[in-house]
Amino acid sequence: MRKNEFFKWVLAVICGLLVWGIVKAIFFIMMIGSIAGSSSSGSSTVIPKEGVLLMDMSTLVITEQTTEGMPSMSLGASGLGGSSMTSYVGLHDAVMAIRKAAEDPGVKLILLKTDNMATDLTTIGEIRVALSEFRKSGKAVVAYGEAYTSGSYYLASVADKIYSTSHHGGNNFMLGLGGRMIFLKDLLDKLGVNYQLIRHGKYKSAGEMYIMNAPSPENMEQNQVMVNSMWNTVAEETAQARGISVDSLNYFIDNLSINFPEDLVKHNLADEILSVEGYKEKMAVLAGKEKFKDVKFIPFKDYTTAKVKPNIAAKKKIAVIYANGNIVEQEDPNNISGDRFANIIAKVRADSTVKAVVLRVNSPGGTVLAASKIKEEIDLTRAVKPVIASYGAYAASGGYWISNSCDHIFSGAATLTGSIGCFSAIPEFSKTVKDIAHVNVVSVNSHKHSDMISLMRPFDEEETKSMQVYVDDIYTNFVNIVAEGRDMTYEAVDEIAQGRVWTGADALKIGLVDEIGTLEDAIAYAASMGGDPDVNSWNIVGYPKPLTMMQQIMAQIGGKSPDAEDVVENIMEGTPFEGIAKNLLDWQRSWTKSNGQLVFARLPFEIDVR
Repeated sequence: MRKNEFFKWVLAVICGLLVWGIVKAIFFIMMIGSIAGSSSSGSSTVIPKEGVLLMDMSTLVITEQTTEGMPSMSLGASGLGGSSMTSYVGLHDAVMAIRKAAEDPGVKLILLKTDNMATDLTTIGEIRVALSEFRKSGKAVVAYGEAYTSGSYYLASVADKIYSTSHHGGNNFMLGLGGRMIFLKDLLDKLGVNYQLIRHGKYKSAGEMYIMNAPSPENMEQNQVMVNSMWNTVAEETAQARGISVDSLNYFIDNLSINFPEDLVKHNLADEILSVEGYKEKMAVLAGKEKFKDVKFIPFKDYTTAKVKPNIAAKKKIAVIYANGNIVEQEDPNNISGDRFANIIAKVRADSTVKAVVLRVNSPGGTVLAASKIKEEIDLTRAVKPVIASYGAYAASGGYWISNSCDHIFSGAATLTGSIGCFSAIPEFSKTVKDIAHVNVVSVNSHKHSDMISLMRPFDEEETKSMQVYVDDIYTNFVNIVAEGRDMTYEAVDEIAQGRVWTGADALKIGLVDEIGTLEDAIAYAASMGGDPDVNSWNIVGYPKPLTMMQQIMAQIGGKSPDAEDVVENIMEGTPFEGIAKNLLDWQRSWTKSNGQLVFARLPFEIDVR
């Protein structure tokens, strides 16, 4: 390269960096302005005095806690009352908003648009309960969908009337429940990776994905029983709402006879097929207006912001601690960090204005050490004030570890819980390094087992035996913890433990939970235990505080670059591999944030509703 060409190249690079810096600065300023506008408008959200409360589930995500986001819009591109920006509303706030709407003369009805919904079964069940209560006010809940799935229809079935589009191409895929188990042994064999799985519990299938290419009989058994139990809950509530039998609903699904809008009406799963104009006319009539253009739609997030306020005048509090995500050792604001949550619980315990605590668990588990730290603080808190557990989609393994001793446990019928067991899965790459990478690794040790966890050789017999003793001891401790927390014998717990996963409905039968109920049921129970059953007289305070939009943006712009896992997950989003990628990356994050811990109490899978 000639000298002048080299300088041109350097100048081009410098200019490029300058331009990129300017672009980032402009983007940052725009985001700051957007956030400021969002924050200022959020505190004084203006909604129509009267109208239709819109729950558009394609852009409304019901999460464990309300998080900040971009302002919602009352009218989407379709002009049919849809919203166009995703909003995240916490479950408690969502239920409170629905209760407010029942008493609000300005809310004429609730419109449910259920397409492209991204909400788990347990949360759907809790929203259904709130909407059923809303209907008792005499106001209607109306559902409209262009392509129903089993999950979206489960929510829609609570409505007084269900409508479907007359558009072609909006096929309904009501296929039941589907879970995916991933097995990597064949791939890992080709890569020369050897996973050393040490576990206790014949049903503790976490780790099987690394050492097998198909599920063990016990794993297959528990999965089938579990999925059947979850579906029974969905099918019974859906069928009852529509006045048909469970057998009929199952027959329709098994025979793929719910494809077109006409099928929905034929099988009494929908009340009417509406064209665009028909939909507009129907909404105008239901809203008491002459024309559709006069119908005002109230976005659910805006309504929640405007109407759901903390009772800051109340002197006594109920603390709702949201244990949401994987249980990890390292600090991670998006998961349940052991030390962080232990400190939060300790502060809640020390707060004299907090008279009762609700531990809301939505976790598949994680590291035993982190779970132990949290459990210790829960038990210390129980000694001075009541602690009530409420289970979300998952409260299994480590999630059950931290909560089983609570004074009362509420679970969803479709919650996955139990999984009382533990495992250690440690990879070693000696074949990968030698046969594929052609690298020779030589250890220099002070003691016989110094390189035991080097990942460069397999365990010897003595090391395997030692790890098994370690895992067995943790299992024994886990069973003892549950036996004490649930007032059962060791033998009784051991019989239903063995790493087996149960649904909430089945867990109730075997004594792992006390009651099938919602987060609101748990809060009401906590209020009663705290000395005043009138929930309205309490200030309900959530912990930990969710990250603000500013904090989220600062983490992305001013913080480190996105992890490789984040990049892969974004690439896979919307593809057939999205679920597999999420599952594997979730495991990867659990491992990388374990802080060197080798034993886990965690679920091996996730269930999707289709």
